[in-house]
Amino acid sequence: MPTAPGVPPPPEPSPREPSGPEASPCETSRPESESPARLPVPAGLGRFLVLGTVFVCAACGLVYELELVALASYLTGDSVTQASVVLSVMVFAMGLGSLLAKRLRCRAAVGFCVVEAVLALVGGCSAMALYASFVWSGQSRAALVGFSLAIGVLMGAEVPLLMTLIQRVRRQDAGGAVADVFAADYVGALVGGLAFPFLLLPALGQLTGALLTGTVNAVAGGALVLWLFRRDLSRRARWTLVVANVVVLALLAAGAVLTPAFERAARRAVYGPDIRVAVRTGVQEIVLTGGGADGRPLSLFLDGRLRVSGRDELRYHEALVHPAMAGPHRRVLVLGGGDGLAAREVLRYGGVRSVTVVELDPGVVRLARTDPGLTALNADAYRDPRVRVVTADAFGWLRRAGGGGGDRAGGGAGDRADGSAGPHRLSGTRSPPVERFPPGGYDVVVCDLPEPGVTAGAKLYSQEFYGLVERALAPGGRLAVHAGSLGADPKAYWTVESTLRSVGLRTVPYAVARGATSHDWGFVLAGRAPVRLRLPGHGPRPQSLTLGTLRAGAREAARRREPGLPASTLTHPRYAP
Repeated sequence: MPTAPGVPPPPEPSPREPSGPEASPCETSRPESESPARLPVPAGLGRFLVLGTVFVCAACGLVYELELVALASYLTGDSVTQASVVLSVMVFAMGLGSLLAKRLRCRAAVGFCVVEAVLALVGGCSAMALYASFVWSGQSRAALVGFSLAIGVLMGAEVPLLMTLIQRVRRQDAGGAVADVFAADYVGALVGGLAFPFLLLPALGQLTGALLTGTVNAVAGGALVLWLFRRDLSRRARWTLVVANVVVLALLAAGAVLTPAFERAARRAVYGPDIRVAVRTGVQEIVLTGGGADGRPLSLFLDGRLRVSGRDELRYHEALVHPAMAGPHRRVLVLGGGDGLAAREVLRYGGVRSVTVVELDPGVVRLARTDPGLTALNADAYRDPRVRVVTADAFGWLRRAGGGGGDRAGGGAGDRADGSAGPHRLSGTRSPPVERFPPGGYDVVVCDLPEPGVTAGAKLYSQEFYGLVERALAPGGRLAVHAGSLGADPKAYWTVESTLRSVGLRTVPYAVARGATSHDWGFVLAGRAPVRLRLPGHGPRPQSLTLGTLRAGAREAARRREPGLPASTLTHPRYAP
């Protein structure tokens, strides 16, 4: 604004002394964020140490994120929903944290140390708290959202505070500082993302892995502030931060020590007091209860879900296997069924010459071969020389064995029933050749797989999967599929049936009641040509299944048919969790 001659212009307001309603507490005096730090090392080394802390914090943050997604998916079986909830809530919360961090810039060093201590405690204990919420309250969604929100806010506050600290070490243009910090952040996220599935999870498990990550997080944040920026701290602030970090580390260490006892108590709360076996394989957690000398029925749990109950498994496996055996059955393929119970029913037929079991988890097969309770239930099926086990993913194995994969690696280890190497195993270091379908294909294929509503198993109920199975069938061959529950989830059941028809198979849907309960098991019998729902005229008599039961189940399925459902594909799965 022009001024009168001889009148000096009004003084310009100092950029360091803002006034008005927008001034924050950090701006009413010379803030720490604008003063150079008094470091015990040269500025170049100090800058490297700050960027190293950015790297470590980013790695820890991504581990917290993946740990929440993995544990929530394990508890509920719906990885898509859990990942969406965690990622969306956490990214939103990081934005809130960045805004809240503006008020900490005046004491950036102290603020960063406090943020890291709280983040280490919350993130490190999140897995244990989430698991406890699921076990003792029966639900985990509220805890999942709460921890995602809290961890996201704390992670969002990290970058603004670290930007302030790195500028105090040696000032540079804002663009260059942002580039340096985000480069370290992204590389740290890469390392954390790879360390979680390949190191922390297999070596330590989810609970101990999260606690260790929190420990690393607390040490990195505390060391940076209490050593590199120690000259900026008052005596009282220094000792307060030391005590806070020691308390956090002590709590994390106590959690690690108590983890085994906590896991035992949680398993007892979920599975009951008679747990005989609890093992974590590279695929899943396997728990066996009952089946011992006390006479209690055996139960097999995979990742917390009941897969086999000695009370009613006979009814399930007879209804799955025997209708498909009405016809030629020299060569039989069982997809899944590592417990050996479907193979037990198949082996009751003297005309069976070979049974190939394709199971993803060798730990399940190992228990089915060695556990007294499970071997008694499956009648030592794996000791029968007609049985051959292939350790592989069913989808990938069908693709390779049918000549469509073109990938020799990971074809799965083929074993005889007694556990010795199969005939295709070669000596030396050369990879075994890819196994092919037998000449003419399989007379019977039995799909004894997890429920279609489980996200991880959706591809095993897809159009592409059934197209591969159709190629494996011999002329006149039959396919038996467990399709979920007709009564509890009719949409999923009829989607399976529609998906089978979409690859050119003729289907006969039917259901069998679960003993005295109101629930049912839904099955679909399919083949290239029209198939009849019947029991074999010659062969073993089922103990719990009659032709009348089958026909009643087929009539009930026909009465409750839901037409017009689209097929489920890999790119558009139709099964709601």
